[in-house]
Amino acid sequence: MAEVVLFHHAHGLTSGVREFAERLRQAGHTVHTPDLFEGHVFERLEDGAAYAQEVGFGTIVERGRAAASELPSDVFYAGFSLGVLPAQMLAQTRPGARGALLYSACVPVSEFGSAWPDGVPVQVHAMEGDEFFVEEGDLDAARALISSTPTAALFLYPGDHHLFADPSLPTYTPTAATTLLTRTTTFLT
Repeated sequence: MAEVVLFHHAHGLTSGVREFAERLRQAGHTVHTPDLFEGHVFERLEDGAAYAQEVGFGTIVERGRAAASELPSDVFYAGFSLGVLPAQMLAQTRPGARGALLYSACVPVSEFGSAWPDGVPVQVHAMEGDEFFVEEGDLDAARALISSTPTAALFLYPGDHHLFADPSLPTYTPTAATTLLTRTTTFLT
């Protein structure tokens, strides 16, 4: 089975992110969940985003790089929203990456290099009406990625929630989250 590094979103390493990781473990995968916020968990997304901004997005990405440096290079990288930054960076820049799962976010490939690496599959999952994903350019970045990368796929789910796969948040959407988990486990095998 696969080895996965799963990065949390701006709420921090919530019980819902841990639960998602546990579901992947139950499917037979080894899952690492680095804490990019050093123990801080935020009830409100705005507070978590403010914390990330205060710490610095570069520091968040560097914490992700440091956490992955202790692991084998042939892993899958996954991230929820803010966690997409280190996941995408590592998938693009760390030789040996097996693939990437980008949940509720995608940044332009140019952020971490000139092109997506050959042979590294990637999936982007988001809700079609998620204002953060659609209005902040993530949808455009995802479409550009899939148009230039034969091993890329974009999955848009009905609804408008940003973090729909975290069962500890009020935005949790069970039907979409179940489909996302099924697609994730299929991708990892």
